[in-house]
Amino acid sequence: MKYNSFNFNSKNILITGGAGFIGSNLAFYFQKYYPDAKVTIFDKFRNQERFSNGNLKSFGHYKNLIGFNGKVIAGDITSKEDLARLESMDWDFIFHQAAISDTRVYNQNIIMRTNVNAFMDLMELAVSKNAAMVYASSAATYGDSPSPQKVGNSENPGNPYGYSKLAMDNVSREFMKRYPDMTIVGLRYFNVYGPGEFYKDKTASTIVQFGHQILNGKAPKLFEHSDRILRDFIFIEDIVQANVLSAVTEQSGIYNVGTGISRSFQNIADLLQQNLKTTLGTKYIPNPYSSGYQDDTKADIEESITRLGYKPNYSLEDGIAAYTDEIKRLFKEEVEHV
Repeated sequence: MKYNSFNFNSKNILITGGAGFIGSNLAFYFQKYYPDAKVTIFDKFRNQERFSNGNLKSFGHYKNLIGFNGKVIAGDITSKEDLARLESMDWDFIFHQAAISDTRVYNQNIIMRTNVNAFMDLMELAVSKNAAMVYASSAATYGDSPSPQKVGNSENPGNPYGYSKLAMDNVSREFMKRYPDMTIVGLRYFNVYGPGEFYKDKTASTIVQFGHQILNGKAPKLFEHSDRILRDFIFIEDIVQANVLSAVTEQSGIYNVGTGISRSFQNIADLLQQNLKTTLGTKYIPNPYSSGYQDDTKADIEESITRLGYKPNYSLEDGIAAYTDEIKRLFKEEVEHV
């Protein structure tokens, strides 16, 4: 469904990280509803390089873009040479989704260079092109602060990734002061899930990971006390909604994007088994992340509702039901052939 009445046809739209989870969903939204929009994807694309924790350094995957008809540019946001390609083009809207998003990467230098320094460069690009900037911030800025998490009084990042996103928010606030007529919106995503996340590998949501454990005939592995570990799980369609609304708002700012409702990991396992029609139970394992692990996240979305017009459309039940066929397809076409 269309999320506002603004006509994006003929507009020049740049999506960084466009071959990734959120970026690719945004690209297909514009292609579906605004076929004359000029959408360009800029992405580093997946390679075999890994961080010291064993996770992939880049998640963009061509399979997320099969069926996309717009322009695709392979590039690294930390490369001045690659960014120079973008400076030669005109932009009306920039959706900045590219980042190191792995919360278990502790190389502070590379995270700050990739997430913060590159964001400054892209903000300068937006200013020079008079483009609206909508960028991905994160609920990781709140760390283990108590729920509900509210912009401006709950920030306490517990890892370098969370700190880098808070630093990005501080950069954006400075630009908001310098350019009050410019649209600049940071969106603090909570726990996002849905189609397009599979190629995030080990950092994909527990929803797809539990689903594939179940389809493999195994009880999903949950941390002990998972009935008391709570998250604000947000379906990808509502993330797209928030981005689209933010692009044309006159209310620049930093906003939470969640449902405003906390649900447990046990809820996920149970709902998946209902949708997949299995009764495998659950297997409990010790939580290896004793440091910096959040016990409860819940977005305060009051300002997102009143200032952006955002309203989450998917409950956890709705989202998992909408996602189930894709989880089964991925298991059959991808996981079984790895």
